[in-house]
Amino acid sequence: MPLPPPVSRTARHLRRVTYHGYERDDGLWDIEGELIDSKPVDTPILREPGTVRPAGAPIHLMRLRVTVDRQLTVHAIAAAMDAHPLHDCQQALQAMQSMVGANMARGWRQAIQHNLGGVAGCTHMRELLFNLATAAFQSISSAFDAQGDAPPRHLGQCTGWAFDGRGVREYYPQFHKKALVRQPGSRGTQ
Repeated sequence: MPLPPPVSRTARHLRRVTYHGYERDDGLWDIEGELIDSKPVDTPILREPGTVRPAGAPIHLMRLRVTVDRQLTVHAIAAAMDAHPLHDCQQALQAMQSMVGANMARGWRQAIQHNLGGVAGCTHMRELLFNLATAAFQSISSAFDAQGDAPPRHLGQCTGWAFDGRGVREYYPQFHKKALVRQPGSRGTQ
């Protein structure tokens, strides 16, 4: 179902974010993300006073490649900033290496905040990393496997996968209505 028609408006900003997941021949996985920000009008270039960035040219063009194993532990990170607005932006790239060893399935957002929060990192690179975990889960089907008596981590994390819902009843009947104590907001019974 489409959105309702908008009122009269003018475009001011475009952000495109894409993710790709690749299975490597060595048993690891590369998850890549790209963020591109642009404006539909010419804009001043902050780091080059008196110059203008043409409409449609990237203000931010940032890429990440995070290499993980099947347990979603980070083995390597490559990061690039092909377009950035300020001189010092690229200084944030070195801090990305502090995420090696972090796990996307457990404490991912906290690790990003701890290692790259504030001026230690780049806002846009943090945004790419946050959702890179979702792309990893979608790429690596074994990330959805149950671990013994524990349900897969995605159960109880959205309406479609509620422990008392149809999705769990149909695809994970052993966990239907058997929510474990987890994060606030989980649905289901104890």
